[in-house]
Amino acid sequence: MTTDTQSQRSDRSPLRRIFGSVFSILQTRLELIGIELAEEKERLLAVLFLGLAAMMLAMMSLIALTALIAIAFWDTYRWQSLAGITIVYAIAALVCGLRARSNLHNAPAVFEATIHEFEKDREIFRKHPE
Repeated sequence: MTTDTQSQRSDRSPLRRIFGSVFSILQTRLELIGIELAEEKERLLAVLFLGLAAMMLAMMSLIALTALIAIAFWDTYRWQSLAGITIVYAIAALVCGLRARSNLHNAPAVFEATIHEFEKDREIFRKHPE
């Protein structure tokens, strides 16, 4: 009976090692996903904050510029100057909107490093089926 028990243990040992390796790899990859997710969150928050600050300051400067131009041309070309400013703002908004849409469509994959590591793992398991 001890021979049967030893053979069962030796049969399970490679299987346990394989499962242990697979779970270890999965754990490492999940940790990598967590790290990448945290880095992406920090980057997005920083970009969002700076973008909002820039937008607020740009709006303040555009309001001041609009008032300055309207006051300068108030006696002669009041409605023409305001129409010109409106057209410039509309064109700038259109350019920004198209650029933002382009950036969203051309964004890189979020978990690129994790996917690359999974591909490397898959290749290793294909080369070494034992």
